[in-house]
Amino acid sequence: MRYERATDIVDLAVRLQASHTGLTMDRIAEEFRISRRTAERRRAAVEQAFGPLERRECFGDRRRRWRLRSAKLAGLLGIPPQDLAELELSAETLARAGAAERAARVRDCAQKLRALQRHRSSSPDHDCDLELILGTERLAMQPGPSPILEPGLLDQLREAIRRYRVVDFAYRSPGKGEARRSVRPYGIVHGAHSYLVGPTARGGDPRLWRLDRLADPVLTDEGFEADPDFDLRRYAERSFGIYQQEPFEVVLRFAPEAAAEAAAWRFHPTQTLTRNDDGSLTVRFTAGGETEICRHLFTWGDSVTVERPTRLRRRLAEMCSRLAARHGYDRAN
Repeated sequence: MRYERATDIVDLAVRLQASHTGLTMDRIAEEFRISRRTAERRRAAVEQAFGPLERRECFGDRRRRWRLRSAKLAGLLGIPPQDLAELELSAETLARAGAAERAARVRDCAQKLRALQRHRSSSPDHDCDLELILGTERLAMQPGPSPILEPGLLDQLREAIRRYRVVDFAYRSPGKGEARRSVRPYGIVHGAHSYLVGPTARGGDPRLWRLDRLADPVLTDEGFEADPDFDLRRYAERSFGIYQQEPFEVVLRFAPEAAAEAAAWRFHPTQTLTRNDDGSLTVRFTAGGETEICRHLFTWGDSVTVERPTRLRRRLAEMCSRLAARHGYDRAN
Protein backbone atom coordinates (compact mmCIF):
# COMPACT_ATOMS: atom_id res chain seq x y z
CA MET A 1 0.00 0.00 0.00
CA ARG A 2 1.35 3.43 -0.91
CA TYR A 3 2.06 5.62 2.13
CA GLU A 4 0.30 8.98 2.24
CA ARG A 5 2.12 12.13 3.23
CA ALA A 6 1.98 12.80 6.96
CA THR A 7 0.50 16.28 6.47
CA ASP A 8 -2.40 14.87 4.44
CA ILE A 9 -3.15 12.28 7.11
CA VAL A 10 -3.08 14.86 9.91
CA ASP A 11 -5.25 17.23 7.85
CA LEU A 12 -7.88 14.54 7.35
CA ALA A 13 -7.69 13.58 11.03
CA VAL A 14 -8.37 17.19 12.01
CA ARG A 15 -11.44 17.38 9.76
CA LEU A 16 -12.78 14.05 10.99
CA GLN A 17 -12.41 15.14 14.60
CA ALA A 18 -13.85 18.62 13.96
CA SER A 19 -16.96 17.31 12.19
CA HIS A 20 -19.98 16.78 14.44
CA THR A 21 -21.91 14.64 11.96
CA GLY A 22 -18.90 12.92 10.41
CA LEU A 23 -17.70 12.84 6.81
CA THR A 24 -18.78 10.49 4.05
CA MET A 25 -16.19 9.00 1.73
CA ASP A 26 -17.61 11.10 -1.12
CA ARG A 27 -17.17 14.26 0.96
CA ILE A 28 -13.58 13.34 1.80
CA ALA A 29 -12.81 12.73 -1.87
CA GLU A 30 -14.44 16.04 -2.81
CA GLU A 31 -12.70 18.15 -0.16
CA PHE A 32 -9.24 16.74 -0.90
CA ARG A 33 -9.84 16.45 -4.66
CA ILE A 34 -8.82 12.82 -4.72
CA SER A 35 -10.39 9.60 -5.96
CA ARG A 36 -12.65 7.58 -3.70
CA ARG A 37 -10.07 4.80 -3.59
CA THR A 38 -7.39 7.24 -2.43
CA ALA A 39 -9.84 8.63 0.13
CA GLU A 40 -10.37 5.13 1.53
CA ARG A 41 -6.61 4.59 1.84
CA ARG A 42 -6.22 7.92 3.59
CA ARG A 43 -9.02 7.10 6.00
CA ALA A 44 -7.33 3.78 6.80
CA ALA A 45 -4.06 5.64 7.44
CA VAL A 46 -5.83 7.94 9.91
CA GLU A 47 -7.20 4.92 11.77
CA GLN A 48 -3.76 3.37 11.92
CA ALA A 49 -2.22 6.55 13.32
CA PHE A 50 -4.95 7.85 15.64
CA GLY A 51 -7.17 4.91 16.51
CA PRO A 52 -10.52 3.54 15.31
CA LEU A 53 -13.08 5.85 13.69
CA GLU A 54 -16.73 6.05 14.69
CA ARG A 55 -19.40 5.16 12.15
CA ARG A 56 -22.42 7.45 12.17
CA GLU A 57 -25.76 7.88 10.40
CA CYS A 58 -27.37 11.29 10.56
CA PHE A 59 -30.67 12.92 9.58
CA GLY A 60 -32.02 9.80 7.88
CA ASP A 61 -29.03 9.66 5.51
CA ARG A 62 -28.08 6.01 5.10
CA ARG A 63 -24.58 6.79 3.86
CA ARG A 64 -21.80 5.89 6.27
CA ARG A 65 -20.16 8.83 7.97
CA TRP A 66 -16.85 8.68 9.77
CA ARG A 67 -15.74 10.68 12.81
CA LEU A 68 -12.60 10.66 14.96
CA ARG A 69 -12.26 11.02 18.73
CA SER A 70 -8.60 11.04 19.66
CA ALA A 71 -6.46 12.86 22.22
CA LYS A 72 -3.38 12.26 20.08
CA LEU A 73 -4.11 15.24 17.84
CA ALA A 74 -3.73 17.85 20.57
CA GLY A 75 0.04 17.83 20.55
CA LEU A 76 0.26 18.02 16.75
CA LEU A 77 -1.92 21.05 16.15
CA GLY A 78 -0.40 24.50 16.04
CA ILE A 79 -2.18 27.79 15.41
CA PRO A 80 0.02 29.92 13.13
CA PRO A 81 -0.23 33.73 13.29
CA GLN A 82 -1.61 33.79 9.74
CA ASP A 83 -4.71 31.88 10.89
CA LEU A 84 -5.27 34.18 13.87
CA ALA A 85 -4.85 37.23 11.65
CA GLU A 86 -7.51 35.90 9.28
CA LEU A 87 -9.91 35.57 12.19
CA GLU A 88 -9.28 39.17 13.25
CA LEU A 89 -9.79 40.45 9.71
CA SER A 90 -12.93 38.34 9.33
CA ALA A 91 -14.32 39.84 12.52
CA GLU A 92 -13.69 43.33 11.20
CA THR A 93 -15.41 42.42 7.93
CA LEU A 94 -18.47 41.16 9.82
CA ALA A 95 -18.56 44.26 12.02
CA ARG A 96 -18.50 46.58 9.01
CA ALA A 97 -21.37 44.61 7.47
CA GLY A 98 -23.47 45.21 10.58
CA ALA A 99 -23.12 41.68 11.99
CA ALA A 100 -21.90 42.85 15.39
CA GLU A 101 -22.79 39.66 17.30
CA ARG A 102 -21.12 37.39 14.75
CA ALA A 103 -18.05 39.65 14.79
CA ALA A 104 -17.91 39.46 18.59
CA ARG A 105 -18.03 35.66 18.48
CA VAL A 106 -15.19 35.49 15.95
CA ARG A 107 -13.08 37.85 18.05
CA ASP A 108 -13.82 35.80 21.17
CA CYS A 109 -12.75 32.66 19.33
CA ALA A 110 -9.55 34.38 18.19
CA GLN A 111 -8.74 35.43 21.75
CA LYS A 112 -9.25 31.90 23.05
CA LEU A 113 -7.02 30.46 20.34
CA ARG A 114 -4.33 33.06 21.11
CA ALA A 115 -4.45 32.09 24.77
CA LEU A 116 -4.23 28.41 23.87
CA GLN A 117 -1.29 29.00 21.55
CA ARG A 118 0.53 31.10 24.17
CA HIS A 119 0.09 28.24 26.64
CA ARG A 120 1.66 25.79 24.20
CA SER A 121 4.50 28.00 23.03
CA SER A 122 6.49 30.64 24.87
CA SER A 123 8.12 31.93 21.68
CA PRO A 124 7.78 35.73 21.41
CA ASP A 125 8.03 35.50 17.63
CA HIS A 126 4.46 34.21 17.37
CA ASP A 127 2.88 37.35 18.88
CA CYS A 128 5.27 39.61 16.99
CA ASP A 129 4.38 37.97 13.68
CA LEU A 130 0.65 38.31 14.45
CA GLU A 131 0.97 42.01 15.30
CA LEU A 132 3.03 42.55 12.15
CA ILE A 133 0.34 41.00 9.95
CA LEU A 134 -2.46 42.95 11.63
CA GLY A 135 -0.46 46.16 11.35
CA THR A 136 0.32 45.77 7.65
CA GLU A 137 -3.04 44.49 6.33
CA ARG A 138 -6.19 46.62 6.40
CA LEU A 139 -9.64 46.32 4.90
CA ALA A 140 -10.61 48.74 2.14
CA MET A 141 -13.65 50.90 2.81
CA GLN A 142 -16.55 49.76 0.62
CA PRO A 143 -20.13 51.05 0.55
CA GLY A 144 -22.83 48.49 1.18
CA PRO A 145 -25.70 47.51 3.44
CA SER A 146 -25.13 47.54 7.19
CA PRO A 147 -28.23 45.87 8.65
CA ILE A 148 -28.85 46.05 12.38
CA LEU A 149 -30.10 42.84 14.00
CA GLU A 150 -31.97 42.60 17.27
CA PRO A 151 -29.54 41.58 20.06
CA GLY A 152 -29.64 37.83 20.71
CA LEU A 153 -31.64 37.13 17.57
CA LEU A 154 -29.17 34.74 15.97
CA ASP A 155 -28.82 32.69 19.15
CA GLN A 156 -32.60 32.33 19.45
CA LEU A 157 -33.01 31.28 15.83
CA ARG A 158 -30.15 28.80 16.08
CA GLU A 159 -31.77 27.29 19.15
CA ALA A 160 -35.08 26.92 17.28
CA ILE A 161 -33.27 25.25 14.36
CA ARG A 162 -31.37 22.90 16.69
CA ARG A 163 -34.50 21.85 18.60
CA TYR A 164 -36.86 21.70 15.57
CA ARG A 165 -39.26 24.18 17.15
CA VAL A 166 -41.56 26.61 15.36
CA VAL A 167 -40.49 30.20 15.98
CA ASP A 168 -42.96 33.08 16.17
CA PHE A 169 -41.82 36.64 15.41
CA ALA A 170 -42.89 40.09 14.25
CA TYR A 171 -42.00 40.68 10.60
CA ARG A 172 -41.94 43.99 8.74
CA SER A 173 -42.82 43.52 5.07
CA PRO A 174 -42.19 46.48 2.72
CA GLY A 175 -45.49 48.18 1.99
CA LYS A 176 -47.47 45.77 4.19
CA GLY A 177 -46.49 46.84 7.69
CA GLU A 178 -45.74 44.51 10.59
CA ALA A 179 -47.44 41.19 11.38
CA ARG A 180 -46.71 38.12 13.49
CA ARG A 181 -45.41 35.08 11.60
CA SER A 182 -44.92 31.47 12.65
CA VAL A 183 -42.14 29.69 10.76
CA ARG A 184 -40.46 26.29 10.73
CA PRO A 185 -36.77 27.31 10.74
CA TYR A 186 -34.65 25.20 8.38
CA GLY A 187 -31.48 27.29 8.39
CA ILE A 188 -29.85 30.68 7.91
CA VAL A 189 -28.22 32.06 4.77
CA HIS A 190 -25.71 34.90 5.08
CA GLY A 191 -24.88 37.39 2.33
CA ALA A 192 -25.23 41.14 1.91
CA HIS A 193 -28.23 40.51 4.17
CA SER A 194 -28.90 37.49 6.38
CA TYR A 195 -32.05 35.42 5.92
CA LEU A 196 -33.92 32.78 7.88
CA VAL A 197 -35.00 29.96 5.54
CA GLY A 198 -38.15 27.99 6.22
CA PRO A 199 -41.83 27.53 5.43
CA THR A 200 -44.61 28.90 7.57
CA ALA A 201 -45.97 26.72 10.37
CA ARG A 202 -48.79 25.68 8.02
CA GLY A 203 -46.25 24.19 5.61
CA GLY A 204 -45.55 24.88 1.95
CA ASP A 205 -42.32 25.79 0.22
CA PRO A 206 -39.44 27.36 2.18
CA ARG A 207 -39.36 31.14 2.13
CA LEU A 208 -36.74 33.77 2.93
CA TRP A 209 -37.18 36.03 5.98
CA ARG A 210 -34.73 38.93 6.24
CA LEU A 211 -33.28 39.04 9.73
CA ASP A 212 -33.09 42.84 10.01
CA ARG A 213 -36.87 42.94 9.44
CA LEU A 214 -37.50 40.36 12.13
CA ALA A 215 -38.11 41.23 15.80
CA ASP A 216 -39.38 39.82 19.09
CA PRO A 217 -38.78 36.12 18.31
CA VAL A 218 -40.48 33.54 20.54
CA LEU A 219 -39.47 29.88 20.58
CA THR A 220 -42.76 27.94 20.77
CA ASP A 221 -43.45 24.45 22.09
CA GLU A 222 -44.68 23.35 18.66
CA GLY A 223 -42.29 20.89 17.07
CA PHE A 224 -41.94 20.00 13.39
CA GLU A 225 -40.21 17.53 11.10
CA ALA A 226 -37.95 19.05 8.49
CA ASP A 227 -38.38 18.02 4.86
CA PRO A 228 -35.82 15.19 4.42
CA ASP A 229 -35.28 16.26 0.80
CA PHE A 230 -34.38 19.82 1.72
CA ASP A 231 -30.69 20.69 1.47
CA LEU A 232 -29.71 24.20 2.55
CA ARG A 233 -26.55 24.27 0.46
CA ARG A 234 -28.39 23.29 -2.72
CA TYR A 235 -31.14 25.78 -1.87
CA ALA A 236 -28.60 28.59 -1.50
CA GLU A 237 -26.83 27.62 -4.73
CA ARG A 238 -29.98 27.69 -6.84
CA SER A 239 -29.79 31.44 -7.29
CA PHE A 240 -27.35 34.05 -8.49
CA GLY A 241 -27.64 35.85 -5.18
CA ILE A 242 -30.40 35.29 -2.68
CA TYR A 243 -33.74 35.36 -4.47
CA GLN A 244 -35.16 31.98 -5.40
CA GLN A 245 -36.26 31.31 -8.97
CA GLU A 246 -36.47 28.18 -11.09
CA PRO A 247 -32.87 27.69 -12.29
CA PHE A 248 -32.02 28.07 -15.96
CA GLU A 249 -28.86 27.69 -18.04
CA VAL A 250 -26.85 30.87 -18.50
CA VAL A 251 -24.19 31.19 -21.22
CA LEU A 252 -22.01 34.32 -21.24
CA ARG A 253 -19.22 35.29 -23.60
CA PHE A 254 -16.56 37.72 -22.38
CA ALA A 255 -14.49 39.66 -24.91
CA PRO A 256 -10.75 38.85 -25.18
CA GLU A 257 -9.74 42.00 -23.28
CA ALA A 258 -11.92 40.94 -20.31
CA ALA A 259 -11.32 37.17 -20.49
CA ALA A 260 -8.50 37.04 -17.94
CA GLU A 261 -10.46 39.03 -15.36
CA ALA A 262 -13.64 37.01 -15.95
CA ALA A 263 -11.72 33.75 -15.57
CA ALA A 264 -10.74 34.85 -12.06
CA TRP A 265 -14.37 35.48 -11.06
CA ARG A 266 -16.60 32.95 -9.30
CA PHE A 267 -19.98 33.73 -10.81
CA HIS A 268 -21.69 30.61 -9.49
CA PRO A 269 -20.71 27.25 -7.93
CA THR A 270 -21.93 25.39 -11.06
CA GLN A 271 -19.88 27.44 -13.53
CA THR A 272 -17.66 26.00 -16.24
CA LEU A 273 -15.15 28.03 -18.26
CA THR A 274 -14.20 27.56 -21.91
CA ARG A 275 -11.43 29.55 -23.58
CA ASN A 276 -12.24 30.19 -27.22
CA ASP A 277 -9.87 30.39 -30.21
CA ASP A 278 -10.41 34.15 -30.59
CA GLY A 279 -9.27 34.78 -27.00
CA SER A 280 -12.76 35.25 -25.57
CA LEU A 281 -14.10 33.28 -22.61
CA THR A 282 -17.41 31.40 -22.39
CA VAL A 283 -18.91 30.99 -18.92
CA ARG A 284 -21.78 28.57 -18.29
CA PHE A 285 -23.76 28.05 -15.08
CA THR A 286 -27.25 27.13 -13.94
CA ALA A 287 -29.05 29.48 -11.58
CA GLY A 288 -32.14 31.56 -11.00
CA GLY A 289 -32.40 35.26 -10.22
CA GLU A 290 -32.61 37.21 -13.50
CA THR A 291 -32.60 40.60 -11.79
CA GLU A 292 -29.46 39.90 -9.78
CA ILE A 293 -27.66 38.46 -12.81
CA CYS A 294 -28.51 41.52 -14.90
CA ARG A 295 -27.38 43.90 -12.18
CA HIS A 296 -24.02 42.19 -12.03
CA LEU A 297 -23.57 41.88 -15.79
CA PHE A 298 -24.25 45.60 -16.20
CA THR A 299 -20.99 46.30 -14.36
CA TRP A 300 -19.05 44.46 -17.09
CA GLY A 301 -20.18 46.94 -19.75
CA ASP A 302 -19.74 45.97 -23.40
CA SER A 303 -17.20 43.26 -22.57
CA VAL A 304 -19.93 40.64 -21.94
CA THR A 305 -22.58 39.20 -24.26
CA VAL A 306 -25.47 37.04 -23.07
CA GLU A 307 -25.68 34.11 -25.47
CA ARG A 308 -28.39 32.25 -23.55
CA PRO A 309 -31.16 32.53 -22.55
CA THR A 310 -32.77 35.05 -24.87
CA ARG A 311 -35.00 36.47 -22.15
CA LEU A 312 -31.97 37.29 -20.02
CA ARG A 313 -30.31 39.08 -22.95
CA ARG A 314 -33.47 41.10 -23.55
CA ARG A 315 -33.83 41.98 -19.89
CA LEU A 316 -30.22 43.18 -19.68
CA ALA A 317 -30.76 45.30 -22.82
CA GLU A 318 -33.90 46.82 -21.28
CA MET A 319 -32.03 47.62 -18.06
CA CYS A 320 -29.23 49.29 -20.01
CA SER A 321 -31.71 51.31 -22.09
CA ARG A 322 -33.55 52.56 -19.01
CA LEU A 323 -30.33 53.61 -17.31
CA ALA A 324 -29.05 55.26 -20.49
CA ALA A 325 -32.27 57.24 -20.83
CA ARG A 326 -32.18 58.23 -17.18
CA HIS A 327 -28.56 59.45 -17.26
CA GLY A 328 -28.43 60.63 -20.84
CA TYR A 329 -25.74 58.41 -22.37
CA ASP A 330 -25.58 55.62 -24.91
CA ARG A 331 -24.48 52.08 -24.24
CA ALA A 332 -24.66 49.26 -26.75
CA ASN A 333 -25.54 45.82 -25.47
